[in-house]
Amino acid sequence: MSTKQELDNKVEVPPGWKPEPFTKECNPHGLLEESFFARTFPKYREKYIREVWPLVKAELSKHEIVAELDLMEGTMKVKTIKYKTWDPFIILKARDLITLIARSVPFEQAIRILDDDVHCEIIKIKNLVNKRDRFVRRRQRLIGPDGSTLKAIELLTNCYVLVQGSTVSAIGSFRGLKEVRQVVKDCMQNIHPIYNIKCLMIKRELAKDPLLKDKSWDRFLPKYKKQNISKRKKPKVIKQKKVYTPFPPPQLERKVDKELASGEYFQKEKERMKNKQEAKRAKQLEKVKEKKKKREEAFIPPEEPVYSKKKKLKSKSS
Repeated sequence: MSTKQELDNKVEVPPGWKPEPFTKECNPHGLLEESFFARTFPKYREKYIREVWPLVKAELSKHEIVAELDLMEGTMKVKTIKYKTWDPFIILKARDLITLIARSVPFEQAIRILDDDVHCEIIKIKNLVNKRDRFVRRRQRLIGPDGSTLKAIELLTNCYVLVQGSTVSAIGSFRGLKEVRQVVKDCMQNIHPIYNIKCLMIKRELAKDPLLKDKSWDRFLPKYKKQNISKRKKPKVIKQKKVYTPFPPPQLERKVDKELASGEYFQKEKERMKNKQEAKRAKQLEKVKEKKKKREEAFIPPEEPVYSKKKKLKSKSS
């Protein structure tokens, strides 16, 4: 076996392996400095936060984190205890906890963020769409009828997803959060969530096949083309643009010029009237002939088909 193959075998992580949890024995002396984070919450969340705050304090006290609630300023504050807090990363988890509670995530789901393999992300969707009514329609499209679309996303990504106001809160693994972020951004860019849900279902089935583990899945995934269907009605007659010329158009002839060219200008008034009446009578005669011809067409008999007589051949008896 070559040296390169030995290194490849060492790098591979066995399935089901998890890192050892960070306990108090790993850092018995605690942290030497204090850290704190504060988050504001809206007025409508004050009643709920006041009810669950004893539970928040009890959970954070297990990790030697102090939680403070200021109802006058509308803020929640978490801070470490000098020489007692042993986990340096728990203060960031506590910050995420109070942020999720402020964004209307229930306490039962928000407390999961204290686990090492659970992470969260708050996606801002307000600035992704310009118009207010369009933003409301696309946000409702993400939720779906009776929350069915949101439930399908949760089942396929193994994440908890909550749409509240102008943000989308998600709790789960890194892979699931990446998929949720892609679905949310595509939905705000006018791509229906059902297309991403279909892709996630196909990926879920392909992941079960060990032969396709290290291969590209592009040939199995559907490819959708964006169609821009213009709602503008096209005119029946499309006018073609004339060729541009720097010269002005030719001047139109006046009535006097036409009479001079035809010779009517030099005729007397009686002769002009006589010529006009003759032209008028000629037009009337033409129209009378056309109408008479149309009336006579109804009396013209149609041509009858001519049938040829077929001679019957008599069979001669032998």
